[in-house]
Amino acid sequence: MGTMERAANLEEKLRALPHRPGVYLLRDRSGRVIYVGKASSLRNRVRSYFQDPASVGSPRVRHLMTKVFDFDVVACANEVEALILETNLIQQHRPKYNVRMADDKAYPYVKITHEPYPRIVMTRRLSRDGAHYFGPYPYHEPKLVGRTIRTIRKLFKLRSCEVDVEHKLPRPCLDYAIGQCTAPCVAWGPSREQYAEQVRQAVLFLQGKQEALVDQLRREMEEAASRLEFERAAALRDQIQAVQAIAERQRTAGASQDDRDVVAVHVDGDDACAQVFFVRAGRLSGQEHFFLTGAQAHPTAEVLRTFLEQYYEHAPAVPPEVVIPEPVEGQEVIARWLSERRGSAVRVVVAKRGDRRRLVEMARDNARLHLEQERVRLAGREGASVRALQQVLGLEEPPFRIEGYDVSNLQHGEAVASLVTFEGGRPRRDGYRRFRIKFTPGPNDYAMLQEALRRRFQNAREEQEKLDRDEPVRPRWSVLPDLILIDGGKGQLSAALEVLFEYNVRVPVVALAKREELVFQPGREEPLRLPRDSAALQLLQRVRDEAHRFAHAYHEQLRGRRVVYSVLDEVPGIGEKRKRELIRHFGSVRRLREATEDEVAAVVGRSAARRVLEYLRTHELPHYRQEAVR
Repeated sequence: MGTMERAANLEEKLRALPHRPGVYLLRDRSGRVIYVGKASSLRNRVRSYFQDPASVGSPRVRHLMTKVFDFDVVACANEVEALILETNLIQQHRPKYNVRMADDKAYPYVKITHEPYPRIVMTRRLSRDGAHYFGPYPYHEPKLVGRTIRTIRKLFKLRSCEVDVEHKLPRPCLDYAIGQCTAPCVAWGPSREQYAEQVRQAVLFLQGKQEALVDQLRREMEEAASRLEFERAAALRDQIQAVQAIAERQRTAGASQDDRDVVAVHVDGDDACAQVFFVRAGRLSGQEHFFLTGAQAHPTAEVLRTFLEQYYEHAPAVPPEVVIPEPVEGQEVIARWLSERRGSAVRVVVAKRGDRRRLVEMARDNARLHLEQERVRLAGREGASVRALQQVLGLEEPPFRIEGYDVSNLQHGEAVASLVTFEGGRPRRDGYRRFRIKFTPGPNDYAMLQEALRRRFQNAREEQEKLDRDEPVRPRWSVLPDLILIDGGKGQLSAALEVLFEYNVRVPVVALAKREELVFQPGREEPLRLPRDSAALQLLQRVRDEAHRFAHAYHEQLRGRRVVYSVLDEVPGIGEKRKRELIRHFGSVRRLREATEDEVAAVVGRSAARRVLEYLRTHELPHYRQEAVR
């Protein structure tokens, strides 16, 4: 996007900002969130960042704005909610410029994992993975979360190790000896049902339901005493006292401790946006929005019902309550279905007054705001191409991020593959990757393509595992595309589909064949033949041609390096080490031949420099354009 076009788009988004409290996210050129802030008026605060740089007093803000390329906003009902949401978004994105002002480690959570034998751990990253999260804990008590975990382990003896529990270990670890774990890893340890009871009690404690827990423990203590099990009764007595003492100090999240999802939609013509707010333990802990198409001529209630059915089909967790702005057809059926998915009762409630109504209105306002900003983003020529491609391919979502793949195999031993990334119809250079084919013998384009795809998705899997462990990893592979484009025909498409199935990657994939420019899709016998002036076809061609150019450029670079090596192989007395040093220093044979003896001698010594230059100046170089070797 040109500078003038970008400025025009930003100005449109700035004009659409509301005079409402909320949170804003500033993004860099690659789309990463680099700053999250809150404002009593989103319009005034965000516009203040994009004024004349000379009028900005803070050097920090001036430096920040040299990195900002785009922004997003989330409107809130009041400044308190904006504060809570800002905290959670900072934890989620860990933006560079927020970390410098406030340590995000000040907001840890206690997590009980979703496993057959759950672990209790500390985390700073919320995920919808079925686990239980408790917090965030206050920044001015940084050791509170550690004390809480130690207390839980002492009271309820939950494990914190990463051992796969198979009841096969010969003996327990030190945690069992010091009373911090019941050792489910050994054969004589607790059964799954017994351990689940420990977890249930810990969850009750962390949810603030200490009274119910104390009542249960008191009954168990009395039963143990009646059976003359005085040692167990004494242990339960101590546990009750500890729970009661901690309950007096434990902080509550607010007056309401309910978990619910708040869902609303905004429909405008053929487009719609659904907004979901996640309220956990009475706090607005996060939000997501989804764009829908084909909404024209459908009532809002029908669009809402369709979204509920599609979203909760794949949602990782279902809360006990889903709040919606108006009744929908089959509301009771949806509630029963959600109850089956959750395993306990789920209510689908129409918001009529109070907090529910306020949250629904806030969700609907945000849905409208996101839809307006999406239209601004897709208003240009590239955006129109993305929407046209969505329509001709029948995709559920606009393919905003497209990855294109090509294989270059012009010379044996130097086969390469390329990956190029387009976002919003434009190249995104930091998403380009190249692969030197290592494991595929012979000229087999299908196998080479599969090797590149396997390496790409294996890297994505490994990076995602690190992110799930809260390791500080910069996402490079784990961001999946909305569409994969393969340079080739039906054979290349089938080869790619095998790898996607192998790695369980659910991303639409198409192949574009040269010459006739036919588009092959999975499940369709006949290819698509799009008009030559089709915006969708032209976008596919740009991605395909860029993938081909990038692969061919890498292929030429490797061939150039090979020519350098082949020429230097003929120089007497020059071994592998000196060849590498010369290549690294001069980059090409032509530059090496044009160098002075002193320049070459500084790399390999005087005697070897004379031999190299004498040979190169008395022999003709191969007829090949020498590129700099990096």
